Amino acid sequence: MKQSQMFIPTMKEKPADAESASHRLLLRGGFIRQNAAGIYSYLPLGYKIIKKIETIIREEMDGTGSQELLMPAMQPAELWHETGRWDVYGPELMRLKDRHGRYFALGATGEELITSLVRDFLNSYKKLPMSVYQIQTKFRDEKRPRFGLLRGREFIMKDAYTFHDSAESLDKAYWDMYHAYCRIFERCGLKYRAVLADSGAIGGKDTHEFQALADIGEDTIAYSDSSDYAANLEMAAVLETDGSEKGDSLPLEKVSGNQEISGDIKIAAHWFKTRTDTVVVFIKAEDEINDVKVKNVLNTDLIEPLEDVNPDPINPEKDVLIFADNALKHLSRTAFYNKTEDATYFHLDPDRDLSIQQYDDLRFIKEGDLSPDGQGIIKFARGIEIGQVFKLGTKYSEAMNATYLDADGKAKPLIMGCYGIGVSRTLSAVCEQYHDDNGMIWPKSLAPFTIHLITVNPKNEEQFKLSDQLYQQLLNQGYDVLWDDRRERPGVKFADSELIGCPVQVIVGKKAAENIIELAARREKERVETSISEMASAISDLLETLD
Repeated sequence: MKQSQMFIPTMKEKPADAESASHRLLLRGGFIRQNAAGIYSYLPLGYKIIKKIETIIREEMDGTGSQELLMPAMQPAELWHETGRWDVYGPELMRLKDRHGRYFALGATGEELITSLVRDFLNSYKKLPMSVYQIQTKFRDEKRPRFGLLRGREFIMKDAYTFHDSAESLDKAYWDMYHAYCRIFERCGLKYRAVLADSGAIGGKDTHEFQALADIGEDTIAYSDSSDYAANLEMAAVLETDGSEKGDSLPLEKVSGNQEISGDIKIAAHWFKTRTDTVVVFIKAEDEINDVKVKNVLNTDLIEPLEDVNPDPINPEKDVLIFADNALKHLSRTAFYNKTEDATYFHLDPDRDLSIQQYDDLRFIKEGDLSPDGQGIIKFARGIEIGQVFKLGTKYSEAMNATYLDADGKAKPLIMGCYGIGVSRTLSAVCEQYHDDNGMIWPKSLAPFTIHLITVNPKNEEQFKLSDQLYQQLLNQGYDVLWDDRRERPGVKFADSELIGCPVQVIVGKKAAENIIELAARREKERVETSISEMASAISDLLETLD
């Protein structure tokens, strides 16, 4: 493609509102343009990369036996009502009403829609298992879109769904998808970790997230420094390390105000509301409550913190559920400030004084804690979630009456799995890992063009003639080539080339009359002269070094 004819609106200045490297460089390099908060157009360069990511995904998904389809973005609200998620999903679900007063959702995910499509067809165990996927635009009304494509209101996603008649069949599909995802992200050149995760609003049990390692990542990964253990921070288990017997208790004391006393460990209380219960959870004041763990222990799909609520630790309401973190199990002398009474209780023994109904792991793990697998200690890293695989079980099929007849003729709910990849997020994640201060350094597998042919002075007849010859030659050799034939100053051309970030630069300059050109790898920047006769092997050798 001739650059003079291509829509590549590069920018010299850094966009003031771009907080992340990927957001800044994708804008400056002319890959994307913002249309509204969290909504972007993919310009030709950016869309070429999106299509390459999609090609990798399609090849690996097809390799698992999954079939591609395409579902509508507008989903009838009644499908979401069948599963109860119209209310559960929250304000992120974009809702609209047509002229007839019928409600729809712009698809944030597709579990309801795909279940409605297959429930009449998958009526026999003989048709199972089945796997389908789509690559489609999704919509979520993010309260605060940020970081460009990393957290937007409209984004491109690959979502896949599998249907089974046994847990064993689902398990095989789950790990087939897991390994396909590993291959996809490896082919995209990403440094990533697969981590244990929470299923969130999707539901179901057993799930892994795929996290691209990046300092800008909004997720924290807890990992062992001595093993392969890795989990999203919200799912990382905390080992019970204190197996000692409790010390002797002292009489409970109560004093006015928020007081300190030596020897007592301060504890705090956190209140939550589920659909049916009010819950208070006691933890060490120095620890951070993990509401995902609380939600999972309560086996509920909805939990909300209650602010400015303080329990009476001695005489709680009868219908309040009382839980405590495992760290309190072996404590006999704690201090608790009851804000309602403006009083501090000293020598409080959790077993004796708090009517605790259950101890469990309810706090966030901390750096330096023992790894949950018993090997090494926990360290933290930041990550960008680029994919997730779920075992849904029968959550949606039971709610939507999607059943099949087994070998004995009995109706049973379909067993489901779902699997998602953020396509546009993957683009940003690669950008975060492959750049320098001057622009992009795309991996070969995703680069918009493999070779950037730069004519230093297209007004020079010899340079232009040789460039045209090389352009045709490189195209015939199967390379994807961007030819900068523009009548711009050399400084502008090289600055734009660094922004665009093609793996190899072929530079036609002052020695064109001698059939001498220069080659450079974008990531190395060192130029090497070569003759036209040796160009093909020199480019091949250079590309080999970029693996």
